[in-house]
Amino acid sequence: MTREDIRNIAIIAHVDHGKTTLVDQLLKQNGVFREGEAVADRVMDSNALERERGITILAKNTAVHYNGIKINIIDTPGHADFGGEVERILSMVDGVLLLVDAVEGCMPQTRYVLKKALGLNKKPVVVINKVDRGCDHEKIIDEVLELFLELGANDEQIDFKVVYASAKLGWATLEPGTVGKDMRPLLDTIVSEIPAPEGDDTDGLQAIICNVDYDDYVGRIGIGKIVRGSIRSGQLAALCHTDGTVTHEKVVKLYQFEGLRRVEADRGTVGDIIALSGIQDLNIGETICDVDKPDPLPFVAIDEPTLSMTFMVNDSPFAGKEGKFVTSRHLRARLFREVMTNVSMRVKETDTTEAFEVFGRGELHLSILIETMRREGYEFQVSRPRVIFKEIDGVKCEPIETVVVDVPDAYVGVVMNKLGARKGELEDMTPDDRGGTRLTFSIPARCLIGYRGEMLTDTRGFGVMTNVFKDYEPYKGDIQERSRGSVVAFEDGVTTAYGLFNAQERATLFVGPGVQVYGGMIVGENSREDDLVVNVCKKKQLTNNRAAGSEDALKLVTPRTMSLEQCLEFIADDELVEVTPKSIRLRKTILNKEQRLKMQARLKKD
Repeated sequence: MTREDIRNIAIIAHVDHGKTTLVDQLLKQNGVFREGEAVADRVMDSNALERERGITILAKNTAVHYNGIKINIIDTPGHADFGGEVERILSMVDGVLLLVDAVEGCMPQTRYVLKKALGLNKKPVVVINKVDRGCDHEKIIDEVLELFLELGANDEQIDFKVVYASAKLGWATLEPGTVGKDMRPLLDTIVSEIPAPEGDDTDGLQAIICNVDYDDYVGRIGIGKIVRGSIRSGQLAALCHTDGTVTHEKVVKLYQFEGLRRVEADRGTVGDIIALSGIQDLNIGETICDVDKPDPLPFVAIDEPTLSMTFMVNDSPFAGKEGKFVTSRHLRARLFREVMTNVSMRVKETDTTEAFEVFGRGELHLSILIETMRREGYEFQVSRPRVIFKEIDGVKCEPIETVVVDVPDAYVGVVMNKLGARKGELEDMTPDDRGGTRLTFSIPARCLIGYRGEMLTDTRGFGVMTNVFKDYEPYKGDIQERSRGSVVAFEDGVTTAYGLFNAQERATLFVGPGVQVYGGMIVGENSREDDLVVNVCKKKQLTNNRAAGSEDALKLVTPRTMSLEQCLEFIADDELVEVTPKSIRLRKTILNKEQRLKMQARLKKD
């Protein structure tokens, strides 16, 4: 049976190439919003963090109707750190829209997501977006074709259809150089090029769960695609777990997607993307089957994490003052709950009940989790990110990343120098027509930790860096760690202008006057490579003596405000980031100065 009334597609691309904006236009032009309704930009980015950062973090479902055909659309993240979201939803779709920026061309994440789609034999349609900004269409198509050939696409996949579009202006066309009127050419191409789902609707039920949502009223909601048979609301079904066990569960409610809403449905059949509630033990990768025919489907393999961090209970002098959830029990429950929906993340318990090892795809992947937990009221500490080493054929190997840096010509030298010192190997160097150069490096993942902020400083904010996991390669050797030490508070108290004034000549400060600090808390970055302990709470002794010039007003430099990502990049191995709903602080793991010196002496001796 072929369902000609349905098309299932995913939109994949590099970050900022216009996926979510394209979905906005498809929804608007297909009557999902009523006339005059106020609609926010990037309506699919419903998460507060997504709207703040302007990126998609979670893959989301929507659906539009066009000429009697229902088109199920899945908007996916563009960042490499959230590649697990892309990988798991590809088993729900029959084809993909590959968006390529008309100016930037093929970027690292374009290669990554396309490789996954081609490997699962999905039919692609190439959409060259942002053509209103000017487009050398022949050059871009050559780049895309070269990428398809590199990734081993078959003849059918290489014979892709190309659509030219401006998602922001809301039009698409099949002819380069012409301006379209609306999105119909793209929708017509989807209908004609993307294969309709096929399957036997008379055989036993088989539905793969690719996403899990949560609702305060109905509990866990599983989202997946029916591969075979049909399902009804209230039906008893067999749930085939990933560990091989089978349980019998009742499907309490069944939903299908209409626009941005989930609409209750009585029945779903082959090719439908459905959501169902009533099964509390439902997890990603599990299969729902007929009770008489439990036949689990294989789930797509998710790439392993490459970074790890230690999450631990906050034990600083300010512990418990700002957070709602502060105990190890709270922390453990929240981390293991995250693993249920975040397929590319792992959590492992350590020797102590106070700390947990969390594994993720990259710094952004882990920092989004930290920020989400912070907003939920959790208080905890995290260590510096560490790469995960593997032993392959008896050789110690480490994760290697492909890094692309777009930088003005004036700063090419400093970027190459810094990345070269970090074991980076230059693979490609391409000038563009805007007075800039695109540098492509292969570099160990551990050598990138802490570099992004340094790169922005070196390029005066003009540099743009993107990176994606490449492969595991033999260990490249040791590199120099952070070249500057920390400024550490000497005692508990409130910072004063007098104490900070004496410190700012030798350091860049992170705090201003009137801030509560504790001994061992990091309050700045030293100008030299060793740590500097400073009494930032020191007060000026008041006497009856006066001298000319000694009573001048103290002028303080504005302190550097650090974001969560900058804090994670800054800290060394013996430092932690303290995260609470109200504050982000840096601290030494060992707060006492004498104990820190003893530990350093012991490490040097070893």
